[in-house]
Amino acid sequence: MAGQVELSERLLDYVRSVSLRDDEILRDLIAETAFMPAMNAMVTMPEEGQLLAMLVGLTGAARVLEIGTFTGYSTLCMARALPPGGRIVTCDISERWTRVAQRYWERAGVRDRIELRLGDGAETMADLLAENGAETFDLVFIDADKAGYARYYEAALTHLRPGGLAVLDNTLYFGRVADPEADDPDTEAIRDLNASLLTDSRVELSLLVMADGITLVRKNDKVQSGRDFS
Repeated sequence: MAGQVELSERLLDYVRSVSLRDDEILRDLIAETAFMPAMNAMVTMPEEGQLLAMLVGLTGAARVLEIGTFTGYSTLCMARALPPGGRIVTCDISERWTRVAQRYWERAGVRDRIELRLGDGAETMADLLAENGAETFDLVFIDADKAGYARYYEAALTHLRPGGLAVLDNTLYFGRVADPEADDPDTEAIRDLNASLLTDSRVELSLLVMADGITLVRKNDKVQSGRDFS
């Protein structure tokens, strides 16, 4: 059995040359974000955005919830993949960054498919639950503050329909999750969540060794109580 290929810059360039289908709008958004001090590392990698769009199509998702908008790259990718009448609700705490996002959504012609909510992610999820009830979203994408991931994940399972998909970004967290000397709160939060997902019998699970780690979590059609995996 072959081992994991080490992804050098040269190999990444090759992968993008044979598989990436971005366009001028997406490239311009990445370029603008790159000029923001200390913020360019937060933008979604283009191949991840393309994967998110494919996942929207594969799941037939018409209702998408995104926790963490930033400058709106992933939002744009998913919005483009929605079926007619589809909608994405995206939430963030920053008015500054989401102003950038809205310019590009307008330019791409998908602004009418996107509902932006500013405020705390957990509070927004609670508001949506009160407004719409449970199991009303087909896909939830989580890419926000790492300390809040466990809360967002639990809320996501409530919002997802049976068979729905949660996508969690940064679950390898710059490789720090495997470093025993890394004990900062964000690394510990991701490490603890990863460990808990393994024993969560409510879902199917796959952690993709891609970008900064992308975990796919499919809510079981019949969610059972308890978290022991057998």
